[in-house]
Amino acid sequence: MQPEKNRLWTKEFIILTLCNFLLFLQLHMIISTLPTYVQGEFKASSFQVSLFTTLFALSAIAARLYSAKQLEKGNRNKMIYLGIVIILLVTLGYYFAAVMGVLLVMRMIFGIGFGLSSTAFPTMATDVIPVKRMGEGMGYFGLSTSLAMSIGPVIGLAILNSLGFTVLTWATALVILIIAPLSYILTSKSPKSKEAFESPFTDETKKGFNKALIIPSVLNMLLAVTYGGIVSFIALFGKENGIDNAALFFLFNALAILIVRPFAGRIYDTKGHLALVIPGSILVIAGLVLLSNISSTAGLFVSAFLFGLGYGALQPSFQTWMIQVVSPAQRGLANGMFLNTLDFGIALGSLVLGVIATFTGYNLMFRYSALFVLLLLIIYLVHMSKARRTKMNETTSM
Repeated sequence: MQPEKNRLWTKEFIILTLCNFLLFLQLHMIISTLPTYVQGEFKASSFQVSLFTTLFALSAIAARLYSAKQLEKGNRNKMIYLGIVIILLVTLGYYFAAVMGVLLVMRMIFGIGFGLSSTAFPTMATDVIPVKRMGEGMGYFGLSTSLAMSIGPVIGLAILNSLGFTVLTWATALVILIIAPLSYILTSKSPKSKEAFESPFTDETKKGFNKALIIPSVLNMLLAVTYGGIVSFIALFGKENGIDNAALFFLFNALAILIVRPFAGRIYDTKGHLALVIPGSILVIAGLVLLSNISSTAGLFVSAFLFGLGYGALQPSFQTWMIQVVSPAQRGLANGMFLNTLDFGIALGSLVLGVIATFTGYNLMFRYSALFVLLLLIIYLVHMSKARRTKMNETTSM
């Protein structure tokens, strides 16, 4: 019975991972193409372009505050289907958005739908992943998010450039429609929660906000800032530097993530986040600094690969860390915090780095974005040093 109990690749886990992949694929097919589309269609500035990412992310964050509470009450089906319906209707409505203001409002409504549905899938995944394989399981599950974030822009920009925005709208609507029957398989029976994590939980961690989420949330946000700059401006960066098909950055980023994710999950389960955060941060910084200095396709590929190795190690570490410091009842809260800080970081990166790019150009902008990861590393090292001293004091007092 023990092997069955610890089996990771169940039907439920596979379907959940696929649904999550399709949801984020649809998002990033659109989010990466809008900057190019609105700049060409509405002659938007870099700041105006950044608003499409920022307003979407802020509305998604607000929706997840509601969604997390609903998940605690067991209303997963409601969150999934309501979110899917809103996303589908808004996606089809893009075709009728004739002015930039209307498109901005629609992006905000889209964010609400995405915020409702995106929290449910990872929360359900934590219920079906064996406790002792949580790092590995969330590594594979998180791979669906990272892959979607990487190949979504490639597919979206290819469709936009060759077939136009209308075809892109229908293609992304089709992706959402595929999720509906898969979701029905999941929601027709409610998964039972696994046993509690081995770490003890006090009454304070079982109800209300868990302060242990603060540090990994801040680190996740700082990492996402760098991705916000890439997803919003990599195509425009390519134009500025004469690099054709700059969107291929995401393809090599995805390749690196595919390589590192399976190993990162196992390393987390055996050695914890300490073994991943430091080398992961260094790789991301190296990728961004190289990106800020390149003017060739070969340089783009190398920088993308370095960035992907680091990003693929860091992101699942933060998500698993957040899940493991809360009680099973608060997994919805933890996943909501992970996704909210991800979206907020992307929004902040798009906005702040967009302003920086206005004055410095895109090359220097990416160099400045590396400072956010340097700050991430400093905060982490200070936190771990403080945690180590606290543990030593507790051992001494005993």
